[in-house]
Amino acid sequence: MNPLWGIDLGGTKIEGVVMESAEQPTVLARLRVPTEQAGGYTHIINQIAKLIDMLKMETGLSPSRIGIGTPGTIDPGLQLMKNSNTTSLNGMPLKRDLEAVLRMPVVMANDANCFAMAEAQLGAVQEVMPDAEVVFGVIMGTGVGGGIVAHHRVINGRQGIGGEWGHNFLDDSGGRCYCGHLGCVETIISGPALERYYKSLTGNTLKLRDIAARSSEEEAAKQTMQRLIQFFGKAIAVVINILDPDAIVLGGGVGNIRELYTDGVEEVKKHVFNHRLDTLFLKPKLGDSAGVFGAALLTKY
Repeated sequence: MNPLWGIDLGGTKIEGVVMESAEQPTVLARLRVPTEQAGGYTHIINQIAKLIDMLKMETGLSPSRIGIGTPGTIDPGLQLMKNSNTTSLNGMPLKRDLEAVLRMPVVMANDANCFAMAEAQLGAVQEVMPDAEVVFGVIMGTGVGGGIVAHHRVINGRQGIGGEWGHNFLDDSGGRCYCGHLGCVETIISGPALERYYKSLTGNTLKLRDIAARSSEEEAAKQTMQRLIQFFGKAIAVVINILDPDAIVLGGGVGNIRELYTDGVEEVKKHVFNHRLDTLFLKPKLGDSAGVFGAALLTKY
């Protein structure tokens, strides 16, 4: 037995798993500790080490290396964290410091990449197309992100930004993005962006799921959903034209909007560089397990 060990580093919790193997993904142990990010960078590292010790005690096993899914990513040139909403990690040599504390190799990837890896090998894609060569995993929620898995490997990219379609330009109407650019995908089809658009029409504040529920009877809600569908089609068609993935898995809260799989796919067809659309659009199967399972799978290669 060669167990896989994974850690999903989140803003409020850190989750760890030990799986029997990639071929037999039986969970041997799965535990959580609070991130307590207010304690700072060193405290987060200590929390990760504490969780690994707990997993060792639970299983009676010791890892030879660990996969870790992170908010943000490692800059390949500088080897420092960037783009993390756990801000104490930014600018820090997280991989180096973890390897020093844990005394073992660490394999790291962005949490969206871990989501894509898990759904490709254990979840939605594995269920319908186990021989898929390229999978794009989408996170559409508070922000918009993505991860690429090609031939069972995560594509991090030269700058560590592989899959970051949320910061492609989409339309000026999105306004200024937190990244400093104008009209990013995230400024238009993220949950908060759509909620802001609805408020601009009505003056009312509603969650996206409630806006979607009233879209058949209220004009402003209908316009908000039309905005989502129209710009989703344009934005994801760019990804398809570049990657031509076998499957796209739609994760995150916005990914729960059922019209994306019908009207949204029809909108994609208008913009993709082909006379038909063969790409599969799939709902995720692993729920909140995807991040930690994907992190564990990083150690397989």
